[in-house]
Amino acid sequence: MEKEEKAILSDESPEVINYRGVKAMPFIIGNETFEKLGTIGTSSNLMVYLTSVFNIKSVTAATLINIFNGTTNMAPLLGAFLSDSYFGRFKTLALASICSLSGMTVIMLTAAISKLHPPHCGTKETELCRGPTTSQLAFLLTGFGLLIIGAGGIRPCNLAFGADQFNPATESGKRGINSFFNWYYFTFTFAVMISGTFIVYVQSNVSWALGLGIPSCLMFVSCVLFFAGSRIYVKVKPRGSPLTGVAQVLVAASKKRYFKLPDHPELSLFSHVPTNYMNSKLPHTDQFRFLDKSAIITMEDQINTDGSASNPWRLCSMQQVEEVKCLMRVIPIWASSIIYHVAIVQQHTYAVLQALQSDRHLGSFEVPAASYSIFSMLSLTIWIPIYDRIVIPFLHKLTGKEDGITLLQRMGTGIVLSVATMLVSAVIEEQRRTFARTRPTIGTAPKGGAISSMSASWLIPQLILAGLSEAFNSIGQIEFYYKQFPENMRSIAGSFFFCGIAGSNYLSGFLVSVVHQITLNGARGGDWLPEDLNKGKLDCFYYMIAALGAVNFAYFLVCSKWYRYKGGDRVEVAMETKGSRKHVV
Repeated sequence: MEKEEKAILSDESPEVINYRGVKAMPFIIGNETFEKLGTIGTSSNLMVYLTSVFNIKSVTAATLINIFNGTTNMAPLLGAFLSDSYFGRFKTLALASICSLSGMTVIMLTAAISKLHPPHCGTKETELCRGPTTSQLAFLLTGFGLLIIGAGGIRPCNLAFGADQFNPATESGKRGINSFFNWYYFTFTFAVMISGTFIVYVQSNVSWALGLGIPSCLMFVSCVLFFAGSRIYVKVKPRGSPLTGVAQVLVAASKKRYFKLPDHPELSLFSHVPTNYMNSKLPHTDQFRFLDKSAIITMEDQINTDGSASNPWRLCSMQQVEEVKCLMRVIPIWASSIIYHVAIVQQHTYAVLQALQSDRHLGSFEVPAASYSIFSMLSLTIWIPIYDRIVIPFLHKLTGKEDGITLLQRMGTGIVLSVATMLVSAVIEEQRRTFARTRPTIGTAPKGGAISSMSASWLIPQLILAGLSEAFNSIGQIEFYYKQFPENMRSIAGSFFFCGIAGSNYLSGFLVSVVHQITLNGARGGDWLPEDLNKGKLDCFYYMIAALGAVNFAYFLVCSKWYRYKGGDRVEVAMETKGSRKHVV
């Protein structure tokens, strides 16, 4: 077993830290595994639960899920701020885990107690279905709210907390961090597979109370494991949010907006960098030059004996300014992710409804509608090692670049695949609806509408494309934010990715509501998104999202051409010289 490692934080904080990563890892990995099983097991089948148990209309259910998912993905930004500034990762994770457990328990109770959900609908007279009462809906939304609080604390802290247990200054610590990351992504894939098959099957075919009770029990085990290792954890104290530095630059630049910049700003502006500063030194860039004014030294500005500014809200260093520029350069690229993810969101909402009105039988076994989503994760999981071991070396030979293609090129490929996903989805939906209208059907869906004789397996191609799209764009985004943000903003970088997904959820909910209302009252064609998909035009909705994706790709190309990677205008060109790479800057 690896020996415990000790380290001193710094000269200013002579506290000795005992890194016990190997001993702490079983508790943290166990906590992560059961937490994901619980969270994904609760959320993966919500579309079916809301429409079949709470008798909520599909359009309303899709909007509600989009709002819930959007808020869940937005919450990590606030959670990261509170963790960095006030509570620290351990306390944030502790509170968030308890909230997640409470939220899962509340949602489980809505299924287990008959008075907490409306009466079951018949399969024929669906127009007589009673929706939830105000109190029933309020109780359900309380569970959603607790899950949102839990996600807000867990998502930005879990990876960083695991990495905190290893000493990053030693080789063994670095290996431990890499090992932890590998286990983290493995447990995520494992959780998706189990939740999308076994737990979804229990929910759809055995009992909703039992199917939602299992995730609650798993989350309880997660909490027990987390607190069981509390005595041996490294608990990094909060050191303040890096967003404060961003605010200081914006405020100082605003106060000095009428000042004129010098001809050679890199020589005459305030350029103090503290000793042992954790962020890499950044050269001066010409983009967002108005921010440079925050580093203009005036008669009112005072300098401390150590060279720092007496009032950082009036005078900021050029290093601070360039770090804020890094953040601002990323924002236009990040904005493209909002429309990109709208296509992926449909595979977790309307693709489930498509499956409900398709033939899901494999022999005598009927596949739960929500289980088809695992094909996205399967394609992503299978593609990653192929891309890493085969595609990248091949592209490296063609382009001479270490990773084959740049991160922006990788993200752009994902956007193109998302457009293809929507086009394939539209073609398959048009065929499914044609089968339902022109050929014998095999039954009636829980919410009404004939079940098409077309096999639900035809949904697999669009789900595979969605998984490949995420392998390029989503993973590329995470790496892009991690590398392009200043080192002290990497917890914010992780939250940034979730914020993009949040924007997609909100936009998707908005599009569903607007398209439903406009087409419902339209003179031609009728409602695109009715309860019975056989009477609608879901394929037209998909074509519309594909068109938005094409426009988004054009926008992304413009932003990519304008973007400058962190470190200024430097462009690294790889050349092959006598079998070895030579980098020219």
